[in-house]
Amino acid sequence: MTEWQWSTFADLPAAALYEVLQTRQDVFILEQACLYPDLDGLDQDAHHLLGWRVIDGKRVLAAYLRVLAPGAKYVEMSLGRVLTAPLARGTGIGRELLAQGLALAERQHPGHRIRIGAQRYLEKFYAQYGFVTFSEPYDEDGIIHVDMLR
Repeated sequence: MTEWQWSTFADLPAAALYEVLQTRQDVFILEQACLYPDLDGLDQDAHHLLGWRVIDGKRVLAAYLRVLAPGAKYVEMSLGRVLTAPLARGTGIGRELLAQGLALAERQHPGHRIRIGAQRYLEKFYAQYGFVTFSEPYDEDGIIHVDMLR
């Protein structure tokens, strides 16, 4: 069972924000061995979707993404920092996360296209949700990405 929390930056409790930043660091910087500035100045204007689960008796952040309004990063609205924590992988929470995130993003910014910079190995996953690749593969911080639109 996943408890979903949809929040602005200002409304995120400090403990939840800490968990988000720690999990993003664990996945994107440590696990993927990718040195990049995760704190990019975009979190403050984003909406954040946090997926909480109880694992081994402890409430933990199992999945996360952020939604940026049209014009914040791209002309289109965008999803970013999409992740499933290692302890929750293989449970289907990534699919839940994307379905929840898309529904919330579309309610937040109706009628806007959604852009994502996807790690190339996830291209087929995002295509299942209507995303279409529109760029050539490119290296971003040592990981091959493609730009996709929905």
